[in-house]
Amino acid sequence: MTPMPSAQKSATRPGAPKAGLRERKKIQTRQAIRRAAYRLFEEQGYDATPVDRIAEAADVSPSTVLRYFPAKEDIVLTDEYDALLEAGLRAGPAGEPMTESVRHVAVEALRRLTAEERGDLVQRIRLVREVPAIRGRTAENTARDSAMISAVLAERTGRSPDDLEVRVIATAVLAGLQEALMHWVADGARDDLGPHVDRAMHVLARGLTW
Repeated sequence: MTPMPSAQKSATRPGAPKAGLRERKKIQTRQAIRRAAYRLFEEQGYDATPVDRIAEAADVSPSTVLRYFPAKEDIVLTDEYDALLEAGLRAGPAGEPMTESVRHVAVEALRRLTAEERGDLVQRIRLVREVPAIRGRTAENTARDSAMISAVLAERTGRSPDDLEVRVIATAVLAGLQEALMHWVADGARDDLGPHVDRAMHVLARGLTW
């Protein structure tokens, strides 16, 4: 649930790959399904919105929705941002602390969000906070993202991705970013999200001290 710019936008650091035409079309289809779902969730509630109604609103077949999102919860939790986060982290300097890498990638991505993307992000986080079925499925996404950050950190340090310290750092950084997002929405999402991310990463960087 990390916010990143859409794949059609340029990468924040040199070296990040650009999506090809086929992948961009897939992203557009996923975004169309997601935004149709968000609109319906807002109008009639998450539980009252079946997949076939989402497919109709997105002008695709129910099988297409399920091909992109195997479960309804995945419409909220699955996105194209993870690969871009990974590319941004890998493009960072080898000696850069992971807290600074995540802060840089996330804050730069947030700066590039359009008003529509910002609205999508707020609704996404609210759904995660409010819908038990979605919260229950977040563990898989969190584990995958943590493994990705562990892999990047392991490459930088020469350690194993399964090293305890590597996994603790990866999990803590990811949790800090997620809590920054939750706090921002709980606070009304009125101000810029960047300072919330800065504050969360600073807490980790100073060693969890006051």
